[in-house]
Amino acid sequence: MSGRPSPVRIWLAAARPRTLPAAVAPVLVGCALAWRDGAWVAPAALSCLAFALLIQIGTNFANDYYDYIQGADTKERVGPKRAVAAGWVAPAVMRRAMAGVFAAAFLTGLTLLPYGGWPLLGVGVASILCGIAYTGGPYPLGYHGLGDLFVFLFFGLVAVGATYFVQAGRLGVEPLLAGAGVGLLAANILVVNNYRDVETDAKAGKRTLVVRWGRGFARAQFAASHILALAVPALLAVRGTGSLAGAGLVAAGLAPFAVAQGRTLARARMPAELIALLGRTGRYVALYALAVSVWLVW
Repeated sequence: MSGRPSPVRIWLAAARPRTLPAAVAPVLVGCALAWRDGAWVAPAALSCLAFALLIQIGTNFANDYYDYIQGADTKERVGPKRAVAAGWVAPAVMRRAMAGVFAAAFLTGLTLLPYGGWPLLGVGVASILCGIAYTGGPYPLGYHGLGDLFVFLFFGLVAVGATYFVQAGRLGVEPLLAGAGVGLLAANILVVNNYRDVETDAKAGKRTLVVRWGRGFARAQFAASHILALAVPALLAVRGTGSLAGAGLVAAGLAPFAVAQGRTLARARMPAELIALLGRTGRYVALYALAVSVWLVW
């Protein structure tokens, strides 16, 4: 973008569309499991999707605001411009937008109480608080190397598990196992982002895993997450959910994409390569979720 973008472009960029597949993917897989068990409930599924998207966007707004406040977003940072750091949105305006999106998420979550009961209120509130605590509050998770764990839990185990629970009325090993696969790949989006920002994060005191343990560790984490996620369908099949042959086809079809991404991360020398990889990593999460979902309902 040259000059000041339009307000629509500014807020669209602040929502970070590349990260939104991480919100859609677990809901899709949770719905596929519910469909397989004859428990799919369309209104509950749509509410789960809306809640997940709002949590992701609210977290992105919070990240934009708090990274600026804490000095992580500076002129030295590579990658897409951030709305507050670029001067396009005043910090107070972004803070109000963050609060508004999280309030909308809370209200959306209330529509799920008739399906899942009051325990969902705790899940919803925890999701919102952790979305803020990712880069804000007295102990920002992302600044202490806990961002990957946050993403794995809330965009993997919790999102798939809750989506299945509000439709089926129960929770078992299968939704959590499927959620682990999605969560590992969603965390890979963060791995690429932090790999790109390692120098500026280190200067700002943002102790991500790649800052703590280096780029070699990040590449190993990225590869291991791909391998484990590809193994999840086979583990589900062993437990009687889906065919083993179908699980093999899913893994075989997705493996070339995973290998290509790993090679790109290992060979990347320019920020533009990592920015492109960030988009591909997000799309791969959606592709993985779609492939697993089709296999589950076939």
